Amino acid sequence: MMATNKNAKNRKPPSTAVARGQGPPWLTIVAVVVILLLAGGIFAVVLNKNNEKAAQADALAPFTPSVDNPDPSTKIPGIYVGAATPATADNPASYVDYKAAIHITADQRVAYNRYPPVGGPHDGTWANCNGIVYATPVRTENMVHTLEHGAVWITYNPDTIAAGDLDVLTGLVKGQPFTTLTPYPGLDSPISLQAWAHQLKVNSATDERVQQFITALRQNRWVYPEAGATCQQPSFDTVNPPAFDPSPPGADAVTMAGVGGSPNTTEMSVPDGTVITTLPESAATAATPAAGATPAPTATASTTGP
Repeated sequence: MMATNKNAKNRKPPSTAVARGQGPPWLTIVAVVVILLLAGGIFAVVLNKNNEKAAQADALAPFTPSVDNPDPSTKIPGIYVGAATPATADNPASYVDYKAAIHITADQRVAYNRYPPVGGPHDGTWANCNGIVYATPVRTENMVHTLEHGAVWITYNPDTIAAGDLDVLTGLVKGQPFTTLTPYPGLDSPISLQAWAHQLKVNSATDERVQQFITALRQNRWVYPEAGATCQQPSFDTVNPPAFDPSPPGADAVTMAGVGGSPNTTEMSVPDGTVITTLPESAATAATPAAGATPAPTATASTTGP
């Protein structure tokens, strides 16, 4: 009996888990399910974004410049394109109404034939155009120089643009090379996009033509005159830039033909560096806005816009 009692004392009781019965680990199962659902959700979001990007790329493919399609912007409904001699595989088009490489000084103005302008004589200092969103209107003559460098300049009417559209435009421009955004008081549409000799006016930032314009014309080497030019301009004050002048240019303004400006021989194939003082007979009408062009801006915005 003693031996039996001793063995009974040394015998270990059965495990509690076994004795009571071990159920499923619900907390672990729930945690795994949650993780799988989160992973699935993240995968779905990433997949949708990738599909959206692929769809957008497919939609914009026809507007990507190439040797065989040097200016796809001409397919954009409502776009303005200046008259030009065609581009070649190696050289950009030459736009007869928009003379490149003609500079003016900081105290001069240009009698542009469109507002906002899309080319022509311009200030010798270009505005910094590497993804800058300017809070205030910028002097037009500095902005036109950015177009010569291959930038897209987006403008908006601060009085008519929707707040949401301004956010969209900011997202399209901020930090993007060769792109700028500025207010343009008196603009006759909520939004206007400019590239060298090209312009598109739209009512909404989500208009599909906005992305088409940027794709077709930003740094399109078959369109802008000064291939290889930079948008970086450290000396340009992006916080307090040269002020926009809404008044009409005076009688002493430099003409679109370049009268009063100075050719810059370092930029283009200009024959010499002499100041243009007479209006060439072939350009007799260049100083006058073309038919249908928007008139110059005035200090008070009119119903027809600047």
